[in-house]
Amino acid sequence: MFAIDAAWIALLITGFGTMFLFGELFVNMKGIFGVLGLAFITFYFMSYLSTTMFFIMMIVYLVSLLLIIIDGKLLNDGTLSTIGGISMLFTVGMSAPDWVTGMYGVSGVLLGAFGSLLFLKVFPKRKMWSKIALLDQLTSEQGYNSMNASYQYLVGKEGETLTDLRPVGNIKVENNEYSAVSNGHWIQKGEAIRVENVDGTKILVKKIEL
Repeated sequence: MFAIDAAWIALLITGFGTMFLFGELFVNMKGIFGVLGLAFITFYFMSYLSTTMFFIMMIVYLVSLLLIIIDGKLLNDGTLSTIGGISMLFTVGMSAPDWVTGMYGVSGVLLGAFGSLLFLKVFPKRKMWSKIALLDQLTSEQGYNSMNASYQYLVGKEGETLTDLRPVGNIKVENNEYSAVSNGHWIQKGEAIRVENVDGTKILVKKIEL
């Protein structure tokens, strides 16, 4: 459809496309980054593919992006994000007319993904990704402890879940609230739990079987 003369231009197109798309997921830009990212990626696919293959690859690419979004909003264990990322790299690489352009395209995706993290230093970030990173940034006034605190004293103590752990959520132990992870298993709100392990501020809990 369109012609890109130099293979290295694929690096710029997929790099900016991925950077803006992932940036839209990381920070709240009200869709501006999303539109820019889709424009770059659409241009990339249209440059190398026939009409039929263009729609197929765009669908696969968008499904890959959807898997990453679902992981960030619901699962928080990285499985779907990994599948989506690999699928995204595959569609970009396979859409190129030769392996050199494909390598530039894939490299652009990787560089763009890492480059999108820079947006976190400038724009307000979305809350959905704090669960994946287990970032406990709540204040002491809300009943939460500081990031620098050690929770080793919680090991072996029992409490209950204040939210569903999917596998990340909030728990209550001795009238204090904490962010915790359930080792990959979903635990419903209101269940009795025991603190199994603590690594810095990462609290690993297990459901108490009655």
